[in-house]
Amino acid sequence: MFVEVPPTTSTGSADTAKRPARVVQIKRARVVQMKRSIAPYLYLLPAVVLLVVWIYKPLGETVGLSFYRWNMVPTSPKVPVGMDNYVRVLALPELHQALRNTILYVLAFMVFSLLLPMVVALLSNRVAGRWKTLYQALIFVPFLITPVAGSAIWRWLFNPEGGTIPRAAATLGFELGNVFREPGLAMLGVVLIVGWQMLGFGVLVVSAGLAGINPDYASAAALDGASQSTITRRITLPLLSPTLVFLGLMTILLGAQWAYPIIDIVTQGGPSGASTNIYYLLYEFGFQNFDAGLSAAAGTLFFLGFGLIAVVFVRVSDRLSFYDN
Repeated sequence: MFVEVPPTTSTGSADTAKRPARVVQIKRARVVQMKRSIAPYLYLLPAVVLLVVWIYKPLGETVGLSFYRWNMVPTSPKVPVGMDNYVRVLALPELHQALRNTILYVLAFMVFSLLLPMVVALLSNRVAGRWKTLYQALIFVPFLITPVAGSAIWRWLFNPEGGTIPRAAATLGFELGNVFREPGLAMLGVVLIVGWQMLGFGVLVVSAGLAGINPDYASAAALDGASQSTITRRITLPLLSPTLVFLGLMTILLGAQWAYPIIDIVTQGGPSGASTNIYYLLYEFGFQNFDAGLSAAAGTLFFLGFGLIAVVFVRVSDRLSFYDN
């Protein structure tokens, strides 16, 4: 007696053999896709770690410290005071004076970081050949000098006893005296030193912005009979507006930081707070008065204030800028 066995098709066995191979291929494809999607984040990971360690972590600790009273002595306990530090710092007349001085600093720095760089860059842009690079390099050199060295040089130049500038002024019939100890001149001296250093940075940025403007616009306007002043006013400056907005934002946000090392070296915030700004005030609260909570509260308020200014500035930057698109 024979039993009939159904024949097996070669197609079915081939499909059965191919299924594991397809599964393996799908898994490999998913792994490759996952690696590709993770790769950009792995490149960003070192920068994110540095941001967390050096910026966000200290910022969080500063906000937390603003609710305590502490004299920065490791063995001294931190005393919780709630919002008392914020109330104290807002009531201090030194804060109001530092805020006024900071606003004056920023307005004065606009001349050296925005107005003069624009004029210098436009003038040097008309120079052809290597002389253009030479002029821009000579203007940029002061930016490479460290604030400490630059401040020491300027303090020596303004020295009332034999300094070059007071002697030259005396020859012309002017008596300067001690510039950095005069309430009306101390801030002006700081502005001149910082402006001397930051002028080169502004010229470099404006020159880069001019290099990005298509020269065909000016050539076409010149063929139509437009003068050089008209081309500058109607074409160059509007196309340069994104660069100028960037410099303006940098000056507002970083102007007080630029002035801090100069103030610390030449005036120490004096006389009677005439040249201090908000960053030097933070240093006085924390490292001269040893009031870490008050300094942290002031720093938190300044961070929120500058953050709000940055957000508003970025929001309106599109309205202030003209793009070539």
